[in-house]
Amino acid sequence: MRIARFLALGLAAALVTSGCASEPEPSLEKAAAELQKDTQRLETDDVFKNPLNKLRILQRPDEDIPCGEGKFKRVLRATADDERKTSDIDSHLDMAQRIMHTTLSQVMNYKMEANLDQVDALEGRFMRGSKDIGIVVDVHVAPESPTWRLRAETVCLPR
Repeated sequence: MRIARFLALGLAAALVTSGCASEPEPSLEKAAAELQKDTQRLETDDVFKNPLNKLRILQRPDEDIPCGEGKFKRVLRATADDERKTSDIDSHLDMAQRIMHTTLSQVMNYKMEANLDQVDALEGRFMRGSKDIGIVVDVHVAPESPTWRLRAETVCLPR
């Protein structure tokens, strides 16, 4: 009886594992649509719609960029500025990093990676996040203008 239960549990585990492995790859169409929404979310966010923050969309994700092997990606590039309100660079970077982290995680729904190595880096901070749909975002928070340099892109996907 124990052997039968063991085999049944083993078979169930194998089925669950194989089910996870057969999940479909994200589609370029869905990932591109989500990246377009992210552009709109950024433009309408309370912080970044303020003209003082000088949001500039440098590249809109409306063009397929070839990656090779019949795959393509979409890219969003943007900058924005946060006027420094203090001479303390660390405080300025901390605040700018918190603002961008909140926007990416709560407004745009990215899963953000923690990077404790840069907690007090005065030369700038790097942030990375992702979405399961196949989008990765990288942000450099700089002590000089523009404060935020954002690049979000889909992974290389077939059309």
